[in-house]
Amino acid sequence: MSKNSSLITTPFSKNNPITVQILGICSALAVTAQLKPAVVMAISVTVVVVLSNLIISLLRNTIPPRIRIIVQLVVVSALVVLVNQVLMAFVYDVSKQLSVYVGLIITNCIVMGRLEAFAMTNKPWDSVLDGLGNGLGYAIILVILGFVRELFGSGTLWGFPVFEKLGLYSIGYENNGLVILAPMALILVGIIIWIQRSADKSLQEK
Repeated sequence: MSKNSSLITTPFSKNNPITVQILGICSALAVTAQLKPAVVMAISVTVVVVLSNLIISLLRNTIPPRIRIIVQLVVVSALVVLVNQVLMAFVYDVSKQLSVYVGLIITNCIVMGRLEAFAMTNKPWDSVLDGLGNGLGYAIILVILGFVRELFGSGTLWGFPVFEKLGLYSIGYENNGLVILAPMALILVGIIIWIQRSADKSLQEK
């Protein structure tokens, strides 16, 4: 049980894909100007990494080592196509916002990294938990970025006019356009990394 718990919880903090492994940064910068696409992207990546981990783990003993990367890419590509079709069917507006970034899940370092580093050498259930943990670890950062950037950059959350309802515009608040630009997303990621490493001494370089 402790091993299973660590597979899920470790990527939240000590081995977070974005803030510790520094993976998946591109999508974190590109799709978090609003909360809704950030959440959809987070769910999409989580689904892909969980299912691809499971499939590769089930096939691990039958995959020739020389073509393992090709097999992994085929599995991930198929899952990404399915996820993209689901998004287009049920959340078409968000799918258009995410644009090419859904397709780029195929080359997401988090997904390919977990397949190569974990699923190829571990049992299916452990691989599912590992994929879930890393997917949720990635999701936490995207949700934080989407929350902060949409709230202070547009004054809304999930499209709801928060600052307008609070009356902040009437007392002089103006939306900060810098917050919804990619450089601010990178700055926010840096702040999260700084806070995390300040709180956890084990993450600090010796």
